[in-house]
Amino acid sequence: MAQFPTAPSEVDAAWLEAQLGRAGLLGEARIAAFSWQAIGTGQVGDTARFTLTYDRPCAAPATLAGKFASADPTSKGTAASMSLYVKEVGFYRTLASLIEVRTPRVYAAEIVDDGTDFVLLFEDLAPERGGNQLEGCDLADAEAAIRQAAALHAATRGHPAVLAADWLHGREGLSAEIGRLYHQAHAIFRERYDGQLAAEAMALCDRLDTRVDAFLTRQLPDPGLIHGDFRLDNMLFGVGNDAEPIAIVDWQTCAIGCGLTDVGYFMGCGIGSDLRRPNEAALLDLYAGEMSRRGVPSTREGLWNRYRIGALHGVFTAVFSAAFVVRTARGDANFLSMARGAAELALDHDSIAALDTLTETGTC
Repeated sequence: MAQFPTAPSEVDAAWLEAQLGRAGLLGEARIAAFSWQAIGTGQVGDTARFTLTYDRPCAAPATLAGKFASADPTSKGTAASMSLYVKEVGFYRTLASLIEVRTPRVYAAEIVDDGTDFVLLFEDLAPERGGNQLEGCDLADAEAAIRQAAALHAATRGHPAVLAADWLHGREGLSAEIGRLYHQAHAIFRERYDGQLAAEAMALCDRLDTRVDAFLTRQLPDPGLIHGDFRLDNMLFGVGNDAEPIAIVDWQTCAIGCGLTDVGYFMGCGIGSDLRRPNEAALLDLYAGEMSRRGVPSTREGLWNRYRIGALHGVFTAVFSAAFVVRTARGDANFLSMARGAAELALDHDSIAALDTLTETGTC
């Protein structure tokens, strides 16, 4: 049984005081009252904002954010089986301090041994402007995200703490299991969204389905830490009344991989084709420049094939996630948006051919 609250309704003043006291923020103060309300649109985790009052002035914040396992059994089961909760807790415990990416300060990061229940207690970054997958963003937001991607990838490329983190590698046989499940997910996705996705985009989904094992097992050059779900819903803009341009949240899909997976994912299913197409070259040049500035010499030309393959991560994620999390109207719109943008990028640059070439040559 968990020795920590596993839902917002289980949080009490004593537990909050213990976390804030350990952080050195409470002093002699005590919590006089607190309340909570659900926030966010996450599909495999539930998030709440806690509003607190104290019996005397102190350094503790007036609001906190808490994250818990999903109350929906389907979403919770999927997340636990994919080690998503284990990964997010592990990231905040051991890897967040390695990077200059803006992430929330964490006051508690606890998880049960089987990975099915957890709690994260965060700094609340409000007031901010939450990214919205369905509304898109402007070029300045996209540039801010690309800079954060480079900050993540340059700092962790080949880093011993990343490569040695057992919890990032996943349990034995997980990749093969995901491949088998993907075929089921593809069948569900195809039936559910037939006629809602352009025929050429659905055909690309079909082609990836026949190559998913090659996609999942490809050898990656110079691996480091990737976010894995690097899109607008997991970004906060204008943090603290525009004091900071952006923060990145929701690290439950972090993994060891190629940084261009995040970039291809963001440029396809993250921002959509209308913004991407006229700005694609400039954004890739920005990423390459930021990587070079941070000590990893890069050029757009040198990143190109990995970027093309990275676009397929958006197709993969949209198809897989749609089948194995609780179905909602926003979820349907979200997964269609992701699949549409990712497929359009992959078709623009023939990402399947890039994957096939990788399979034949072993180089990326």
